[in-house]
Amino acid sequence: MKNNLMCLRGLLLLIACLLMPVLAQATPVQLKIAFLTQKMPAAAALSNLDPVLIDEGLQGARLGIADNNTTGQFTGHQYSLQYVELAAGADVGQAFERLLAEGYQYVIVDVQHVSLLALAKRARENNVLLFNVSLADGELRNESCANNLFHLIPSYEMQADALAQFMLKKRWNKWFLVKGNEPDDKRFAAAIKRSAKRFGMKIVAEKSWSFEHDTRRTAQAEIPVFTQGADYDVLLVADVKGLFGDYLPMNTWLPRPIAGTQGMVPRAWHRTHERWGAVQMQNRFYTQAGRWMNDVDYASWLAVRTVGEAVTRTNSTDSTAIKAFILSDKFSLAGFKGTKLTFRPWNQQLRQPVLLATPRSTVSVLPHKEFLHPLTYLDTLGYDKPESSCSFNQ
Repeated sequence: MKNNLMCLRGLLLLIACLLMPVLAQATPVQLKIAFLTQKMPAAAALSNLDPVLIDEGLQGARLGIADNNTTGQFTGHQYSLQYVELAAGADVGQAFERLLAEGYQYVIVDVQHVSLLALAKRARENNVLLFNVSLADGELRNESCANNLFHLIPSYEMQADALAQFMLKKRWNKWFLVKGNEPDDKRFAAAIKRSAKRFGMKIVAEKSWSFEHDTRRTAQAEIPVFTQGADYDVLLVADVKGLFGDYLPMNTWLPRPIAGTQGMVPRAWHRTHERWGAVQMQNRFYTQAGRWMNDVDYASWLAVRTVGEAVTRTNSTDSTAIKAFILSDKFSLAGFKGTKLTFRPWNQQLRQPVLLATPRSTVSVLPHKEFLHPLTYLDTLGYDKPESSCSFNQ
């Protein structure tokens, strides 16, 4: 009997030891995430077919919170989302100060370039982590990088490199570049030029779209003349706001494919993406939002899931510990893209495949694995470590 009691006592002790990590993880944790967005005046639409989204990004963050709380049922973690929407002329800095006063350590940001730089400085002083879900310009990953700012949206350079790799496989080596005059048009055009040089392509012609009248009425007359003068394999467009690019297909002087911001477009996410379990993601989002997920929604979902994954693995809510884990080799995120997603420690950009898509189909997912890299083939998109000019000692 005594031996049986000793064995039973040993068994209970063993079970207790095995359950200790689980019980430790089940300590109740309340974690709050903020979503700060500033709505800017929308450009006049060329088409009435696409609805104006008033909840872009928000729906992705809400789905991420729901996913985090599903896991939180087993770990004792509870997540909440505070949504702060500002009008075009509102003071972003003041709204951010209120979030700091309320104790938010994790803030998803969908604001303009200048505002984000100012927020990054204040966030660094308060150990707050920012997650950029909308700005793709390379400067934020290089000269203006900040050590508390993570980028979930693919940069223009990642998007342009995805296009270039696809063109290289197609042997479409001669490019005609048409760019708009908006700041983001110039940034994307610069990224295209960088990719052309990087992959040995040739830009045989480059023109700026300077027409200010209604393209819908004059496209058939002006675009053929505008695109004359060079032989090329593909016409690349840099028209981020969609002010003219949608009228280039089928109106160019030469019958050539269109890619860039119109035609075949590099995307973080697209409604036609169905591989690697993406269908269930698409369905869950549509059921929640009543529309399809777009790039900013996907980036916002990734931001929330990044925090949730790090908190679950570290069992900590401290932003310093969370940041260290996110940038470590132990962190990875499942993003329905066929490979684990991780962050580049030199500029805190999320590594991820880029989808090339037309309005109703996914053409390809880049990079292809034949584009070799000593660490990960995902680093063939965008700024690799030797190319980065980011320095966090600023």
